[in-house]
Amino acid sequence: MKLLDLYAKMKGDLDAIERELAHSVTSDHALLSETSTHLLKAGGKRIRPVFVLLAGKFGDYRLDVLERIAVPLELIHMSSLVHDDVIDNAQTRRGQLTVKSKWDNRIAMFTGDYIFGKALTVVAELNNPHIHQILSKAMVQMCVGEIEQIRDFFNTEQSVRNYLRRIRRKTALLIAISCQLGAVAAGAERGIANALYRFGYNVGMAYQIGDDLLDLLGTEKQIGKPPGSDIRQGNITLPVLMALQEPEIRDALLAEIIKIRESDGAGDMKAVLNIIRKSKGINSSQDLANRFIAKAIAALDQLPGIPAKKNLSDIARFVAKRNY
Repeated sequence: MKLLDLYAKMKGDLDAIERELAHSVTSDHALLSETSTHLLKAGGKRIRPVFVLLAGKFGDYRLDVLERIAVPLELIHMSSLVHDDVIDNAQTRRGQLTVKSKWDNRIAMFTGDYIFGKALTVVAELNNPHIHQILSKAMVQMCVGEIEQIRDFFNTEQSVRNYLRRIRRKTALLIAISCQLGAVAAGAERGIANALYRFGYNVGMAYQIGDDLLDLLGTEKQIGKPPGSDIRQGNITLPVLMALQEPEIRDALLAEIIKIRESDGAGDMKAVLNIIRKSKGINSSQDLANRFIAKAIAALDQLPGIPAKKNLSDIARFVAKRNY
């Protein structure tokens, strides 16, 4: 099944979640409502709510309960994007002006905080301490990952291990618990919830590597922001680290990265992108992403053979090949 077909099949439940997302961030304060719904209106894949709903199929599927998981997870993701755009000084996201760009940094930071708080308000409606423990631990790790990324801005000597640990915290964990908590909220067996966590973790790792590749290989239309934005902001991603390990291009690549750093990100990106695009780092990064996808699909072997299992496999394969 193609991804669009899957989304069409789930349209009713996803529409309900979309309405709940809008309702959750609506405030009596007009400015907060406007800023909070700004990113929401720009759309998105809603991959985390989709994973919650599919994971719920392995237990007692109740939309009213699963909404209390899917909505907070998407709100946490959204709040992190609003904060990221301030840190990265990003002007556009999903082809639209960022909150910090349309308003300012102060409004963006408080908007992110507000969305974060609303996520906790929604999940608090579920009387399940285990869910709250899993979610709170993941939120702490996300913040650690963000701090690690800031610490390593323009650090061309960081290890691949550091990169993988950072994206585990920043991206993979939230996708992993989307799968896990959907099963937990539906009362699925612990073994099933654990297998879904492993699936989500590996998909999440591949998803972030794919994002980092798209930032270097995609067009502005495809990715909703100028190519090379990560390097411009100082974020040294896997393809760049891999390229830096190639002796024949290392010095030239380092020189271009230094130019960008010294110009506060205002330098010409063409040279650095040309070097990286011709490097072995692109294929090496894609190979690693593919290995994570293979691990994700292997984790599904432990699940019952219901249609949701095939749907999860299809999404994993989409993540491996996506170009937007």
